[in-house]
Amino acid sequence: MYKNFDSTNLAKEYSPSSCIDDINIYINKYINQSKEAAELAKQTQTLKPNLSYGENEDELIDLFLPTKGNTKKLQVYIHGGYWQALSKNESSFAASNFQQNGCYFAVLNYSLAPNASLTEIVKQNRKAIAWLYNQAEHLGFDANEIYLSGSSAGAHLAMMMLHTDWADYIKSDKQQNNQVVKGICAVSGIYDLAPIALTYINDALKLTANEIEQHSPNNKSLKNLCPIVFAFGDNETSEFKRQTSEMLMTLSRDGIEVSCNEIKGRNHFDVILDLTDPLSWLSKQVFNQMKL
Repeated sequence: MYKNFDSTNLAKEYSPSSCIDDINIYINKYINQSKEAAELAKQTQTLKPNLSYGENEDELIDLFLPTKGNTKKLQVYIHGGYWQALSKNESSFAASNFQQNGCYFAVLNYSLAPNASLTEIVKQNRKAIAWLYNQAEHLGFDANEIYLSGSSAGAHLAMMMLHTDWADYIKSDKQQNNQVVKGICAVSGIYDLAPIALTYINDALKLTANEIEQHSPNNKSLKNLCPIVFAFGDNETSEFKRQTSEMLMTLSRDGIEVSCNEIKGRNHFDVILDLTDPLSWLSKQVFNQMKL
């Protein structure tokens, strides 16, 4: 059906929960840690919630402000959920770590399948980044210091931002070289959509052949060049590991600055939580990328 997988095994390879006992343990961690970060930010008056970047009711951003110093750098987090689950409300768990290192931290909300196609979801994320770029001076950060991170489908969306003609979204004399994004942290991502279309995941997405071609980062040349940090857990399926490894090799051949780590003791769902720990490899790599 696909490579050496039949339909049953391919579905298992693209079911990250097949490697763990209970996905709800990790979803509850997202929820609880995000609530803690939001409550702390409310107490310190360092949260601007529900900023609208478009007319759709789903097009919202939560912006966390620095609590220690101010580097004027912005880290934008794009949540996963196979483009059909989760929201910004469960996705601010890493905010405090970045706030305490002098950074702004934005969490994006976007529409989900089947209510939105993947094409629409990619466009919403582009609109969100463009809105943050245009509003940077008003919000207090530097438009030339925007970095992205994302997990799973969020890593895919983050990488798709590097395949963007920003002039289509940003009407500004300041933005002339298309280098809007200055760095990316892509964790346990999906960069080749072809196998996704052959699994249960496509029931909601209904990917077209054109979408598979246009929205697979592994077969397109970057338009926005920047350093990229890749990571995945050691307790993930072989296909998720292949997706990252092949993307890494492609970019390395193209001369892009990349680093990658298979993080021991982590699975598809908790590896991204390392962004809450300033001493973790993942946090250190992202802070190094941001020159902090």
